[in-house]
Amino acid sequence: MDKAQKVILTCMCQISCDNEILVLNKISKTYSGITFPGGHVEENEIITDAIVREVHEETGLHIKNPIMCGLYDWINSDGTRYFVFLYKANEFSGELHSSEEGEVKWIRRENFLNEKLAQGMETVFNIINCESISECFYNKETQEEIIK
Repeated sequence: MDKAQKVILTCMCQISCDNEILVLNKISKTYSGITFPGGHVEENEIITDAIVREVHEETGLHIKNPIMCGLYDWINSDGTRYFVFLYKANEFSGELHSSEEGEVKWIRRENFLNEKLAQGMETVFNIINCESISECFYNKETQEEIIK
């Protein structure tokens, strides 16, 4: 039995400063709304290196010591398994700027769930900010989230 699966690896990071978090108002035909900076892991790239690179590309910030805090995944309609490795960071340098991915801005942490969130971002926020949750598998057929 072949155990190989086709997968897509991505990563996302919640960056905090005091009681604010950095959000990206993503502009895309397939995925839009308030999200965290992140993107695809390139071939042969270490996932932690990917999140540092993606955050810099989308925000201008250089994050230091990102901490992996969870995983969000699902199966696409073509059978591809899609993984989002979730990180958080509160050490960074650089000058904040938006990119072609969308506008970046700081918001108060307690206001996050009141924003117009991209699909799945409430769950992502909960995984990153709740120590008792580390993984969520989204079943697209039943539209059920299985949280561990």
